[in-house]
Amino acid sequence: MRGFIVLLQKEFLQIRRNPFLPKLIIAFPIMIMLIMPLIMTMDVRNVNVAVVDLDRSTTSRRIVSHIEASEYLSLVGTTSEYSVAMEGLEQGDIDVIVQIPDDFERNMAVASPQKISIIANAVNATKGSMGTQYIVQTIARSLMEIRGERSPNEQSELITVQNRFNPTLNYRHYMIPALMIILFILICGFLPALSIVGEKESGTIEQINVTPVSRLTFTLAKLIPYWIIGMFVLTVAMIVARLVYGLAPVGSIGVIYFGAMLFILTISGFSLTIANFSETMQQTMFVMFFFVMIFMLMSGLLTPIDSMPDWAQKFTVILPPRYFIEILRSVYLKGTTLAELWSNFAALGVFAFVFNILAAITYKKQA
Repeated sequence: MRGFIVLLQKEFLQIRRNPFLPKLIIAFPIMIMLIMPLIMTMDVRNVNVAVVDLDRSTTSRRIVSHIEASEYLSLVGTTSEYSVAMEGLEQGDIDVIVQIPDDFERNMAVASPQKISIIANAVNATKGSMGTQYIVQTIARSLMEIRGERSPNEQSELITVQNRFNPTLNYRHYMIPALMIILFILICGFLPALSIVGEKESGTIEQINVTPVSRLTFTLAKLIPYWIIGMFVLTVAMIVARLVYGLAPVGSIGVIYFGAMLFILTISGFSLTIANFSETMQQTMFVMFFFVMIFMLMSGLLTPIDSMPDWAQKFTVILPPRYFIEILRSVYLKGTTLAELWSNFAALGVFAFVFNILAAITYKKQA
């Protein structure tokens, strides 16, 4: 036990005396949580719209005013020449063209009036698709208001929409839990591995190898400081999310910390296993980067798993972040309980046990 305590003291001293690491542990999560939610967003704004108004009526002017008032749309201009708008679309200055046909207001009472045309620049498929949806919703709202003014007794709303768990449809609320997991991967994944390989490169690990310290004791002494750092990073990230973005967990904070503890055990054990097979920091970083890219792109952090091909969805079963992101988002947005998420906790527990046993076994101690 005394040897274990001495090793722990050594690890904390190395972290404290490092001129860069303490600053990274404090500043990195704060900067990521402050900046990345503002950048990593699927919300499409500033869609440049040009209106080709061939009708020049009260209805067409009402549609134009609604487009101009939208927070997602930016009205570039109104013209009566389609070729001028198309030239702007080809040059990339315009994202969507709305063409209101001649006599549109007069023919609104006709059974089959001529329709409004929407032409979108689909080079950026996401912006083109979302911009088209915004335009359709804006025009539909305009026409609904006009019909309501002409026929006040007519029921204009036959559909009601209720968004559960994220009423404002704020994409940041979806991304912030993913950013927390990315912080765990980068800090609790990379740092323990680099610590082991750093001792290999400096030769100090040879001094450990000739001591009676067991492999398990040495592994735990390497992991425990980064487990504590991981819980600190989670606390900082949750505070920033609450103060800056107003996002607080609906469910139990204890469930979040329990899931984080299992995930930190998993990712740190995984990183030490890789470090045990590496000889240089460069080798460790390349191998870790390979797996980190898989974790980020295929675990549901950035894109929904349901939208992936069938073979990819089956492959995600062996990726630990898949289970923690489900825990974090469910507790944060839905208030899901531990009992309802038991399968995800069980999977993380299995991963944590396997990877930490592998980290202890693969450490080649030469006494």
